[in-house]
Amino acid sequence: MAVASLATLTSMPTDASPLPLSGVVITLNEADRIGRCLASLAGLCCEMIVLDSGSTDGTGEIAQAYGARVVQQPWLGFAAQKNAAIAQATQPFVLLLDADEWLAPDGAEAIRVLFADATVEQADVWRLHRRTHFLGTTLDHGGWGREPVDRLFRPGLRYRPAQVHEAFDLAGRRVRALDARIEHDTARSDAEYAAKLHRYAQLWAQQRHASGRRASAWSAPLHALAHWLKNYVLRGGFLDGGHAHRYHALHTRYVNDKYRLLRVLGTG
Repeated sequence: MAVASLATLTSMPTDASPLPLSGVVITLNEADRIGRCLASLAGLCCEMIVLDSGSTDGTGEIAQAYGARVVQQPWLGFAAQKNAAIAQATQPFVLLLDADEWLAPDGAEAIRVLFADATVEQADVWRLHRRTHFLGTTLDHGGWGREPVDRLFRPGLRYRPAQVHEAFDLAGRRVRALDARIEHDTARSDAEYAAKLHRYAQLWAQQRHASGRRASAWSAPLHALAHWLKNYVLRGGFLDGGHAHRYHALHTRYVNDKYRLLRVLGTG
């Protein structure tokens, strides 16, 4: 896959006017994070859309203060909710962020360069990279420093039906990589993140069970061990220090829970 970057695209000057780009975010009670997210999009996108599913903490009012158009939509599930948000976009391209993410300044500049000479038209989907932060620890290793995410795309794209870990239907689409970073502050607290991962494990197991997948008695421990060795050891997750050990421990438990719950569903 070809990679476009600030160095390889062009060194031409770019102005600071908004691009023909819809910034799209889905929210539920994100008052403490939505401002940071929208601030990274303001000035870059000529419209910002927040699809909210019933926040009671002032998320909508904060989003409006940043210039976003707020639309209310009861929760449909991750994939369907994001599809509903994309459907609100009016511009030729969409930049989609989660409320706990923000576009790094060099990422915004890379996108400006991409639009400056119409290079953006060479693909239907531009794959950015995401760096995760966990309770103040920046995770540059272990697979979480440059996680590929499809976030800049034409508004006709839609996510495939899924309860969790949603992904685009990319059949027949042109996909290119862009050297632009999204930052991801994934947790407010250890307990909240552990509960979030457990819920994701439940959704994953239900989804796989419904599609006919089953798990053996050894699936959970073997997949969990493989995950730990791959990400914490071989990919150098231990090098990040701080709370990295805890982050990888939680994800290892998450992998174990996925397959354990899938086995329970298959034997119940």
